[in-house]
Amino acid sequence: MVNKTNVIQVLEEAEGRTIVAATKYTDVEGVNELVELGINNIGENRVEAFLEKYDVLHDLDIVWHFIGHLQSKKVKKVIDKIDYLHSLDRISLAEEIQKYRKLPLKCFIEVNISNESSKSGLDLEEVSAFCANMAKYDKIVLVGLMGMAELTDDGTIIESQFRKLSNLRDELNETLGIDLQYLSMGMSNDYKIAMRCGATHLRLGSILFRNEE
Repeated sequence: MVNKTNVIQVLEEAEGRTIVAATKYTDVEGVNELVELGINNIGENRVEAFLEKYDVLHDLDIVWHFIGHLQSKKVKKVIDKIDYLHSLDRISLAEEIQKYRKLPLKCFIEVNISNESSKSGLDLEEVSAFCANMAKYDKIVLVGLMGMAELTDDGTIIESQFRKLSNLRDELNETLGIDLQYLSMGMSNDYKIAMRCGATHLRLGSILFRNEE
């Protein structure tokens, strides 16, 4: 289940940044344990897994994040139960959120910073126009950008990709006159690099759990 030593360590390392626990590695008991240890930002990748945990744990003091690709046809199942969406990447998804969400939802725009065809997200050059387009959706509040670096042991490649996201955020704030405060980047294998590049939200999974050390 939960690796308490690692949880304590990453909480210290995070220095005030938000750790979003990617709980695809654990069950309801594991989430309970994380909350007891001080991690109450919980992230799920799949709608069905999210609903299973939410149905049992929704009375706890948990901030719910959806961090995976969200299919338009499944939006209505989860959209009024989450606090943050990390994977806004297309107009059709924005339209579904607008249709089904009751109160404004804090959203990260997902950006494909590694240019890998296997990854979701907007290309860097598409983000500015997409941001401007979001102004007409009153159920969407843009709070930041999310990106995943390439899976590689080369730290210089990872850092360059995270820097792209950080620089893009600053550029958007300046040119569009908006206030994207957050950067959701960094996972168990590269979160220390992400922290150096300005990450505010670290999506950590395997490092928090014993069976994935």
